[in-house]
Amino acid sequence: MNKVQIFLCALVCITLTNCETEERFPLSKRYWDIKDYEAAVNELKFGYDEDEKLPRFNDPETRLIVTKLTDKQNFIVVLDDKELGMSYKNEVAEGFFKSWRLLTSVYTQLDRKDMYIYDQEMLSVYHFGLALQLRYFQLGNAQIKANSDDPDSSSTKSTLNSNINVLVNNYTNYLDFVNEENQFSEKGQKLYAEGISTYFTELITSYPNASYGSLKRKVDLMLKKTKVAAIKSELTSLSELLIATKKRQEAKETE
Repeated sequence: MNKVQIFLCALVCITLTNCETEERFPLSKRYWDIKDYEAAVNELKFGYDEDEKLPRFNDPETRLIVTKLTDKQNFIVVLDDKELGMSYKNEVAEGFFKSWRLLTSVYTQLDRKDMYIYDQEMLSVYHFGLALQLRYFQLGNAQIKANSDDPDSSSTKSTLNSNINVLVNNYTNYLDFVNEENQFSEKGQKLYAEGISTYFTELITSYPNASYGSLKRKVDLMLKKTKVAAIKSELTSLSELLIATKKRQEAKETE
């Protein structure tokens, strides 16, 4: 086989591979809508053999798949669009949320040393979910207020506060990974710490008057447990932010 034939054969193989990938994942689209996302998650969850390697960031052939999968713009372009209706955005948010919950179990495999094989992918999936939930619960509460006869009634306020507490608890669950910090690579540990800094700050900024007692207790416990400098640093900053937030709450109550 001469060089021209070898080149043409390689080109055909690349083309076929790209076509097959595009059939499984619509990589040519700028953003994935909810149908694209559901299909991609189902493909990852059920379309791969147990011993087949999943798309990952450090694989040039599959990097784009996991990059698209964890791109928050997939839902931001819809949920932050002021021209779209609230009911439609809630429907989209719920669809993404359901698919995301299914996705959280995809990248959890451990190797023989009990190290996460896909720690960066798994954490990026969780970060996608944290950002999504902040908008999902905001939209849900906004719709509850819009549909309530009396948005200032005690029953409505109770429902809104209950939803916010669920959101805070969901975020608090992210801190459970401190118990598994030794199962992350160094890059994974850094990425995990960045998640604490970014998403908990957004949560507290969005809901400064929420009840953070259980979160503060969890942070204190994890601070005693972590041995990773980057994680300890971000947990310390989070603890300080929670203390400052509580002081502001108490100051407002005494005014």
